[in-house]
Amino acid sequence: MFVGPTVTDVDVDRWHGELDRLHARIGPRFRRSEPRLRVRQYLCGLVSGLGRKNGWTLAEQAGDASPDGMQRLLRWADWDVDAVRDDVRDYVVEHLGDPAGVLIVDDTGFLKKGTRSAGVQRQYSGTAGRTENCQVGAFLAYRSAKGHALIDRQLCLPASWTDDRDRCRAAGIPDAVQFATKVQMAREMLARALDAGVPVGWVTMDEAYGQSKSLRVWLEHRDVGYVVATRRNDDMITTTMGTCRADKLIAALPARAWCRLSAGAGAHGPREYWWARVPVRICWQPGRGHWLLARRSMTTGEIAYYVCYGPRRTRLLDLARIAGARWAIEECFQQAKNEAGLDEYQVRDWRAWYATSPCPWPLTPGCPWPDPLPQKGIQSRRRHDDRLHGTGDPKTAHRTHSAINPPTRARLGLVAMAPTTPTPSPNLPLPTTRLPLTNCRCSTRPCLQRFITIGVARRW
Repeated sequence: MFVGPTVTDVDVDRWHGELDRLHARIGPRFRRSEPRLRVRQYLCGLVSGLGRKNGWTLAEQAGDASPDGMQRLLRWADWDVDAVRDDVRDYVVEHLGDPAGVLIVDDTGFLKKGTRSAGVQRQYSGTAGRTENCQVGAFLAYRSAKGHALIDRQLCLPASWTDDRDRCRAAGIPDAVQFATKVQMAREMLARALDAGVPVGWVTMDEAYGQSKSLRVWLEHRDVGYVVATRRNDDMITTTMGTCRADKLIAALPARAWCRLSAGAGAHGPREYWWARVPVRICWQPGRGHWLLARRSMTTGEIAYYVCYGPRRTRLLDLARIAGARWAIEECFQQAKNEAGLDEYQVRDWRAWYATSPCPWPLTPGCPWPDPLPQKGIQSRRRHDDRLHGTGDPKTAHRTHSAINPPTRARLGLVAMAPTTPTPSPNLPLPTTRLPLTNCRCSTRPCLQRFITIGVARRW
């Protein structure tokens, strides 16, 4: 029998209040009231318990007869997409900001079937682990001791797209958008975050980005520490002004140079590896240092290599923890796709892709809301309702304006007991005592309880 705490109406009200504050922050970006109300419904749908969160299901959850309203919000409505991105980033930083925060760059794929979605082609998808017909987006995540969340994104356009301007125009891609490598997009996202004053101490990236010497030099000019993966055959400048491959430098280290350290907590306990480092680069800025870091598996002996730059007194343990922080963006992808429908959008054009991506960022469990609920033993008292399962009634579409300020729900009445009749009679349904649920706030209340249960406050 369950004896732990339960998710109460007061707990769910906190989440509703936080949704209200998020909507109030981005609301001024919408000049007209209709898209302003629509985005509130959109946010509520993303945190609901819907099995899928695409244009049809979100519209049904909002009580619409078709997804036209949601599509119009994402494709044509008059609002500043980039300004909303910045608002959401600032919202995340207000909750998670820390001077020792880590910026993480990585990309993820979105599988597609057609050929008209902006940027789609057969290319490698890390999501599928093979070459597939997909879109690829580069993302920037922020992580601190308080949590982690995505804060920026760029859609990767292959050269096959940018070389065909007619195809680009058909997908709504502006003529000013030209081909850019993933490294260039990473630099643009990092520059936006740093210029906006995001508190950050370190940057970490995988090998696809970290092997770029120009990106590493750019971070050094910004005086931002980094721990980035690189190739085993990457040429390193030694302290004797020579050059040597990364794997050969590490192979020359004595056995005592390796330390067993944890890169952070994992699903099955501490993620422990053998770690070692060696100083590189003869010219260091005052108070700064450069190292080649190696991580060796305790089971297979496989070695991964990292290039590091940061304060001279940085410990080996600190470098190991920063290298291990990259898993946070993978969890962001998983949570945003599984919990907030990041990969279930039904849009093809350029502008709509950018419009859909910022909304799920602060709604995932990695970005905890204020007053977090207990992390263990939480049970949700789910109410069974047709609207809970996404069977919205189009007749309720006219109640759109009640989404922002829904009425307080009255206490449910009791069904009076009747004496047993002497003769059988046909079964008749009892009149419902449940008040109709409004199409936004009340319908998401039981769904939020499920959402809190499965993902509350995952911390570093």
